Amino acid sequence: MKIWITRHGQTELNRKMLMQGRSDSPLNETGIAQARAMRKKIGDVHFDAVYSSPLQRARKTATIIGDVDESDIIVDPRIIEVDFGRYEMHLYYLLGPAMTFYWLLPELLPAPKSVEPVASMVARSRSFLQELEQQSYENVLVACHGGIMRALCGYLDDKKNDIMWRPKPHNCEIRVFESIHGQHSYVEDYRL
Repeated sequence: MKIWITRHGQTELNRKMLMQGRSDSPLNETGIAQARAMRKKIGDVHFDAVYSSPLQRARKTATIIGDVDESDIIVDPRIIEVDFGRYEMHLYYLLGPAMTFYWLLPELLPAPKSVEPVASMVARSRSFLQELEQQSYENVLVACHGGIMRALCGYLDDKKNDIMWRPKPHNCEIRVFESIHGQHSYVEDYRL
């Protein structure tokens, strides 16, 4: 099975450089154009299933890149974005040292109070992917968010610390992995 993991397209909160965890903001026109451009870039690939976070920016990205109706998307709350707690809707460059350094080095530093810890992200990613790997899909699309994508990719890349924190996923970037009988390999990525 090939698992295609994508981050949603741009939103106004992304454009304004605001932390956007569980805020349910829609794609802006740039985000819609990014998703359309990515669909064009990957060609006529057919997805046997399309999964999405419950947030509308991921669902819209899933419909465009997956080339499916929204009613065909399988929504799974385990792939929702990280809960940024009190840092939600704060400017990236005004988070303060605790959150700034944590987000740069989550392998070394604990999550600030009110922020979802990496262990929680890893646990829900692992649960989602282990269940997904039981399916008999050839190609499956997973539309999610920049934070949780790092844990999903960490699992599929068999990282010792369970996260692939760097490089940061860009809007509508796709990372493709293969899972065969629990063995994982990186296949390729697509960027705009």
